[in-house]
Amino acid sequence: MKTSGNTVLITGGSAGIGLELARHLSELGNQVIITGRDAARLEKATQALPGVKGIVSDVTSDKAVCELVSILQKDYPSLNMVINNAGRAFAYKLSDAANAAAKAVEEMDTNFFAVIRLTEKLLPLLQQQTESAIVNVTSIVAFVPGLHIPTYSATKAALRSYTQALRITFPQLHIFELMPPLVNTDFSEEIGGANGIPPAQVATEFIAALEKNEYEIHVGNTEQIYQLMLTSPAAALATMNAGK
Repeated sequence: MKTSGNTVLITGGSAGIGLELARHLSELGNQVIITGRDAARLEKATQALPGVKGIVSDVTSDKAVCELVSILQKDYPSLNMVINNAGRAFAYKLSDAANAAAKAVEEMDTNFFAVIRLTEKLLPLLQQQTESAIVNVTSIVAFVPGLHIPTYSATKAALRSYTQALRITFPQLHIFELMPPLVNTDFSEEIGGANGIPPAQVATEFIAALEKNEYEIHVGNTEQIYQLMLTSPAAALATMNAGK
């Protein structure tokens, strides 16, 4: 997949991983559009990244997504890369008083159902292009759950499964899965994000994998946990949750 000359949509692009992806892709000569629910934060992001366009949009709203797709079809008909990055997470441990179902519904709406909805609506536009890519941002917890983010982990496992099905169903498209470990962002603050890797590292490793068509992108120590999971799922689970 080419790394320049693309028209790229990044959901949840006003902060964290999404913002760094926008920065790196814009600097490489791509037209980048970012979305987010917070208008003020989105404006701050676009002011910091000249040339990047912002569209206020809520990925969990069918109405908002339909409006977003209409804008993209009209104003950005060359769209050929979609990065599904927007996310929601709750940090807690399972218990009889955790209210896990309500938390899981909110996480699943953003992390899974929203990706399917937007992807389905944009497939016709993507399929018109000479070369197109869909990038789904999952996580290291897509294959080894974190016990402090149990239902978030489950949403990323579901998204990983959907991504694999998407790749097989549409071989003419480049379907990437970006799997970061813990990343130091505002999003991850309550789960110890300060101990994570910088979001710029995620963006750098993504660009390198994009250029080589490496569809499963194991950022940072995700590769080590993945390999450990293949040999000993129990050991991988214990390692992921050491000290938790």
